[in-house]
Amino acid sequence: MSSNKPHYEADPDEILKRDSQRWTFKPRGFNIIWGLDQRYWNLPAEGTTDPAELVQVCWLELTGTTKDSLPEGKYEIKFKLEVKPGAFGLSNSPIFMMAKVGKRGRYKWNKIKLQEKNSDNRTVTEEPTFQIDVKGTTDDNKLYFGLYEVWTGKWKGGLLIHGATVDPVRP
Repeated sequence: MSSNKPHYEADPDEILKRDSQRWTFKPRGFNIIWGLDQRYWNLPAEGTTDPAELVQVCWLELTGTTKDSLPEGKYEIKFKLEVKPGAFGLSNSPIFMMAKVGKRGRYKWNKIKLQEKNSDNRTVTEEPTFQIDVKGTTDDNKLYFGLYEVWTGKWKGGLLIHGATVDPVRP
């Protein structure tokens, strides 16, 4: 059923700070465009470990933000994704991981390739990563990141989002 407010806003309780530099985002810890419309997304029940399911969208925008500023250093963002059997539109759409430091920061991006099929028609697990440097030169060192495919207008579906982590990169 559709809602008057179609976009899902992240539940801050689903963003877990493991220490001053490490974060875990559960599926309900993301802002999801069209996330409250069940024609497009199936969100897990509160308090469960189930993934969010992208049913079908032509505008993929799933974003997360750390609650606090990060200390200076290099960080790795890792999503845990599953491509379901019968997924469509994912392998031929330019899906990007993007991130910036601070609201006024400049986005850095990395194109990711999702595999829709494998030889035995099982679910495919993907864990794309992306690294970004945080400089200690600004008051706002929150990390803003996400998955995006908003340019083609092509329909895509069959993607499960289990969550994401933000961890410091050790030299």
